[in-house]
Amino acid sequence: MQESYKITDPQVLRAVTHPLRARMLGLLRADGPATASELGRKMGESSGSTSYHLRELFKFGFIEEDDDRRDGRERRWRARHRYTSWNSREMADTAEGREVIRVMRLWQAEALGQIVQEFDESGWSPEWVETAGLSDHIAELPPAGLAEFMARTDEVLRELIARHAGAPDIEQVRIWVGGFPRAREERS
Repeated sequence: MQESYKITDPQVLRAVTHPLRARMLGLLRADGPATASELGRKMGESSGSTSYHLRELFKFGFIEEDDDRRDGRERRWRARHRYTSWNSREMADTAEGREVIRVMRLWQAEALGQIVQEFDESGWSPEWVETAGLSDHIAELPPAGLAEFMARTDEVLRELIARHAGAPDIEQVRIWVGGFPRAREERS
């Protein structure tokens, strides 16, 4: 699996603004290869619906057939990349690009809300309950400072993944990092 899929075309990014496709891609990345039927059962969708959306993800380069674990009756699909990325400045050059970015950010925020809502402390050890959560900060930074923060966050995460690989209490963890300038009218 490649590390990142850097998208420069708003039409390609639009392919994953569909909520079902975004969820399916997320499942393929987190849980590994699956058939349309398997994804349909996990998501409460028909295999016809998931099959259609898998073909769309394939058409735009997000997934590929998993020839290593081929099912005799049905195609098995896998994600081609761990992450999807884009340059917001480049995408924002067109109205279509700005709309796609907005939809993606709203989808990410909605997904985060769902994760927070579904987290049940009673099912986790005290260490996980103490560690899991969100924090927010207000900092005064220039664009270069926020860019450095984002890059260093990524570096620290990669270091921690490598250092803790194979730990007995390892779990998949969803980590969200974001930063937006505060609207000027809020500060008046």
